[in-house]
Amino acid sequence: MIKFQDIKVGDYLMADNDGDILQGEVTDLNGDEKQVCVDTGTQEFWFETNQLQAIPLDEAQLLRLKFIRQDIEDGSVKYLKGAFRILLHAKGDFSNMEIWYRDERRHIIQALSVHQLQNHFYDMTKVHLNDQVFS
Repeated sequence: MIKFQDIKVGDYLMADNDGDILQGEVTDLNGDEKQVCVDTGTQEFWFETNQLQAIPLDEAQLLRLKFIRQDIEDGSVKYLKGAFRILLHAKGDFSNMEIWYRDERRHIIQALSVHQLQNHFYDMTKVHLNDQVFS
């Protein structure tokens, strides 16, 4: 389950609508009821947090978010979106990475989900990470 306070408008999550699990974007939050409105591409629905799941971060998700992959000779992999960088020390290992934007660097030593990366990205750039091209 995802904590309500960790969810921001614009985050990508998986929502369980009576057994039909769909990926969607958070469009609104109701703090009083702790409900999250998610646009699944066809319609917006309100969900309880126990109906929401995080999307594990992997290369497919980064590419969907319009990151550009850059292989490094030492076997590490860098992903770029504008001036924002993600460095995996070992190809495919998303549990140990560095992220940076300009002069701010963070070392992440646990696997992140997509919405957690989106929140780091926003904290560092003040721009919401989505699937649009960012320069």
